[in-house]
Amino acid sequence: MKLLIVTQYFWPENFRINDMVLGLKERGHEVKVLTGLPNYPGGRFFTGYKFFGPLFENYEDIPVFRVPLISRGNGTRIRLALNYLSFVFISCILGPFRRLGSVDLIFIYEPSPITVCLPALLLKKLKSAPVMFWMQDLWPESLSATGAVRSKKILKVVDTLVRFIYRACDLILVQSRAFVESIKRQGGDPNRILYFPNSAEKFYHPVILEKDAPERSVMPEGFCVTFAGNIGAAQNFETILDAAEILKDHTEINWVIIGDGRMFPWVKSQVIKRNLMKTVYLLGRYPVEAMPRFFALSDALLVTLKKELIFSLTIPSKIQSYLACGKPVIAALHGEGAKVIEEAGAGLTCPAENSKALAEAVLKMYKMSEKDRKYLGQKGSEYFKKHFEREMLLDRLCEWMNESYTKTRKRK
Repeated sequence: MKLLIVTQYFWPENFRINDMVLGLKERGHEVKVLTGLPNYPGGRFFTGYKFFGPLFENYEDIPVFRVPLISRGNGTRIRLALNYLSFVFISCILGPFRRLGSVDLIFIYEPSPITVCLPALLLKKLKSAPVMFWMQDLWPESLSATGAVRSKKILKVVDTLVRFIYRACDLILVQSRAFVESIKRQGGDPNRILYFPNSAEKFYHPVILEKDAPERSVMPEGFCVTFAGNIGAAQNFETILDAAEILKDHTEINWVIIGDGRMFPWVKSQVIKRNLMKTVYLLGRYPVEAMPRFFALSDALLVTLKKELIFSLTIPSKIQSYLACGKPVIAALHGEGAKVIEEAGAGLTCPAENSKALAEAVLKMYKMSEKDRKYLGQKGSEYFKKHFEREMLLDRLCEWMNESYTKTRKRK
């Protein structure tokens, strides 16, 4: 099939869609990507990119068509709004004029914003192709939960837009089963909603490091609890720092944070202000391919979210990466993400935004024997292979794509 992937984020930005595109190509599909210029999460265009380009590249022999957009900058509400809207506006203007060729199916990847659907729906009309929408985030709920938008009028406008998008898409894939009820309430057809969770790239698996591995010189000695990923408002770093402060006297317990994001400067300043430099380590950003190597030197992996309804419905994608690497997980969150860890028997869970409970969970994990922690990691790895394994999910996706394409052809 000839597939067009529409996503605001793509390589060299680190998103799951990068690996999915490769998986679809591996299965013989002809894949093209329509995306923006890379600037996530730092807010500045990546080295080698400017507002006007390059607007065409190849990623592993896959054509990548880019459109100009306003970068995220420092992540303020206005700057993010400009970032989202500029991608939509310019994609709708330039997208139809890019040499995309014939298209059998359009696939939308949406970690936020949902407005990424609009250029895809325009191309649906022009290309007469069905649209498959993979939802990573619920709107407008995520806007209000992160505090990005507080105006009821704006949220109502977004709600109307979301209802239009749900009606216009041929198939809606959800990364969490808990999304389904919200979509149905906003007019989504339950017969066109399918559960399709995130997987993890092939390089996420248990590894054994060489004695001279460079990661050994970066990671602190002692018991390491590692957080990897975006450092943003949703991840609720205040709770992490509060818990680290509670365990401050346990100098053998280290909190390792790998990643970047708009909250990074605040986290860095708080580490200094709270005098946590001996137990909280900010390692900065590393390639995602290096994560399993850092995980191998970690005793537990940490995932946190704010205490908001929208986040209780979400399965953070880092959970799949953690489970695949066979390490015990400490999850400070509610709902679906916590349920996965509990069902897997892969670690410890505690309520979101409860720093005392998080500190207790870390201390409990620290006091476990290495054998018990290894058992938790093995349980997580088994659960990943059963529910989130990459090849299994890609096969399922390709089957749905063929069915959607066939139905469209019959209607014609």
